[in-house]
Amino acid sequence: MRIDGQGIEKGLLEIGDLRAGYGATVILEGVSFTVPPRGRLALLGRNGVGKSTTLATLVGQTTRHGGSIKLDGVELSGLASSARAAAGLGYVPQTRDVFKSLTVEENLVTGLKGRPRAALEEAYALFPRLGERRRNGGAELSGGEQQMLSVARALLGQPTVLLLDEPLEGLAPVICDLLMDALSKLDMTVILVEQQIDRALEFADSVVFLDRGRVVHAGPAQHAADDAALLERHLGVALAA
Repeated sequence: MRIDGQGIEKGLLEIGDLRAGYGATVILEGVSFTVPPRGRLALLGRNGVGKSTTLATLVGQTTRHGGSIKLDGVELSGLASSARAAAGLGYVPQTRDVFKSLTVEENLVTGLKGRPRAALEEAYALFPRLGERRRNGGAELSGGEQQMLSVARALLGQPTVLLLDEPLEGLAPVICDLLMDALSKLDMTVILVEQQIDRALEFADSVVFLDRGRVVHAGPAQHAADDAALLERHLGVALAA
């Protein structure tokens, strides 16, 4: 258990009445939710309802029009993206953003943030395939390997909260299995945006559904998985029996 000087356990994320978008265009309309330390939240909804915008707003990549973002009791909304990362937010965007001109190992080094090079072994232990391909260039990797690299690079910065934007998109089922197995071993707060609803609800312990930039449902992930009417109403899908 990690406690800071003010007695707040590390990893508590509190989002309050968040309004944000791109320029003058407001996409998020008063989004509020809390994720406890080491909690796993699935942020779900149909396409275009503000899920990716929520993650981008948390890391300072959108225009905030109001509301608060607190990590361990500290307000982050006025900080630059780099300062939010230093405060403990790790972000894996949907685009992965692997440096294709660098090798796997060189990509990972960029995530060390001053830590000794020996810490790279943490990434190779989590994703052995990266260890096997450490000398390969980013452009030589499959989509699944690039996603592993993006996640591992974020984790090397030792975040207390990891934000994942559709990490399984376009990946083969066997690679999805490998990635989700690795993520299930993490001892940190995680917010997951994912279109594979069954995997997201299996991974998460709580869920927030968005619609038109607003929270329309929040509760335990297992309850949502068992409620076909809820899934149909907010996602237009039902889980396979």
